[in-house]
Amino acid sequence: MDIPQSLHHFFWDVEVEKLDPEKKPYFVINRLLDKGNVEAVKWVRKNYTDKTIESAITTLRDFSPKVARFWALYLKIPEKDVVCLQQPYRKMRKMHWPY
Repeated sequence: MDIPQSLHHFFWDVEVEKLDPEKKPYFVINRLLDKGNVEAVKWVRKNYTDKTIESAITTLRDFSPKVARFWALYLKIPEKDVVCLQQPYRKMRKMHWPY
């Protein structure tokens, strides 16, 4: 599986040609769902199972709260299972990004 050329600009900080979406699924899912557009979301949904997306949402702290909340609702993930929505992380995030 290769990341389409049209989505390469979402990976501005890595060499996309060397990025293996099968070996780094959480990184790819996070980047495309959090920073991507409709095409990126469609690509993620086509190439990863709901279970893999759910696992990324419940494991990574790097999702924005809005994005995490949307996918938690969409995939019926209890909010208490979404790491980036938990109070300790939200408190730490506000210290760095007070908005």
